Amino acid sequence: MTSTAFFWDEKCFWHAGGNYAFTLPLGGLVQPLSSGGLPENPETKRRLKNLMDVTGLTQNLSVRSAPMVTQDDLARVHPQSFIAEFKSLSDSGGGELGLRTPFAAGGFEIACQSAGLTKSALDTVLDGSAQNAYALSRPPGHHCLPDFPNGFCLLSNIGIAVEAALSDRKCERVAVLDWDVHHGNGTEAVFYDRADVFTVSIHQEHNYPVDTGDFADRGTGDGDGYNLNIPLPPGSGHVSYLAAMEQLALPAIRKFNPDVIVVACGFDAAAIDPLSRMLATAETFKVMTKMTMDLADDICDGKLMLTHEGGYSEVYVPFCGHATIETLAQSKITAPDPMADTLAARQPKAGFDAYVQGLITEMAQQVL
Repeated sequence: MTSTAFFWDEKCFWHAGGNYAFTLPLGGLVQPLSSGGLPENPETKRRLKNLMDVTGLTQNLSVRSAPMVTQDDLARVHPQSFIAEFKSLSDSGGGELGLRTPFAAGGFEIACQSAGLTKSALDTVLDGSAQNAYALSRPPGHHCLPDFPNGFCLLSNIGIAVEAALSDRKCERVAVLDWDVHHGNGTEAVFYDRADVFTVSIHQEHNYPVDTGDFADRGTGDGDGYNLNIPLPPGSGHVSYLAAMEQLALPAIRKFNPDVIVVACGFDAAAIDPLSRMLATAETFKVMTKMTMDLADDICDGKLMLTHEGGYSEVYVPFCGHATIETLAQSKITAPDPMADTLAARQPKAGFDAYVQGLITEMAQQVL
């Protein structure tokens, strides 16, 4: 069995959007940026792949592409009216369907390719041909609602992959752990009334979207109790993230006892990111990955799939991603974090960590 499968496709780097400066629409007093438009651009992902190639980590992986998802795959999550409008706009030169989700001609096919990487990565883990897998998907997916793309996300990559796996009876219970700095509102929406998928989101409180992600939102109907939001205050760093994992997220997943764990792997909680105010480091992501692997070994035969979501620092995402993937592959090849000493010095004081610990303890008492 292959240890770690790595899914990527050059076409995903060709997804394009425009008419934005940072996250503000151009016009009026908003000037174009010399560096381009939206923070979601191909360079963070491309530079991660470049770094892996240069260190040799790529050679420790089973590197693959995947077919695009099908109309049937899409229809399990997204209404036909949305699919048709997306395809029509894409064929006619591009446009924008939701909030901050522009795309160029061919954007529909690229989004289907991105979702296909996630779907195939999950299938590879479930059929036992790889112990775990990483999908370098772009555009991302965890914000996309069934009928409304937002937050740079055009299709629900995880939703499509999980629904396909459940439909094909490759598994019966799936846990989705989202450590992107933004609330995984799209994935939550897809499964909010379901008991067969447990969704957990660790995120900066009221970052994006500003009106979702509250701890009190636990699911509805059959899904009551099967959604867990862990909102952390701005400034949370390495200690707080590991506490949230160790004391709340992972015990809750263990209690659910899934057949497989899927991680929405964003690197935008890192201390160097334009869209967050958190202080995680490459080491944080490395340790969170190892903690999740250990849990998967204990409860679901090691079945674990990570799919790439956010992360907008071209210089730092590659080191966070490398630390994550080298851990997945149990590789001795590393890419030492050039910011490690600086970011260690910038970590919150003990008093702040204790404050966040109190919040986590209070949430855990209500859940576990």
